[in-house]
Amino acid sequence: MSDTETSNPSRTARQLLEILVCPVTRTTLEYDASAEELISRAAGLAFPIRDGIPIMLVDEARELDG
Repeated sequence: MSDTETSNPSRTARQLLEILVCPVTRTTLEYDASAEELISRAAGLAFPIRDGIPIMLVDEARELDG
């Protein structure tokens, strides 16, 4: 990682979000900063982010309400 990427975590997070996909549906994810989760609307799942690391395991995901 370059110094520019490490000095701008927001940019790095956006770049990471562009390459991560839902492991169930292979669709894009939404980032919920307040809950620290990656949301897959297509699968109805929210994947936790722990210590800055996305946990992309279905067994660790929570089902979305509704």
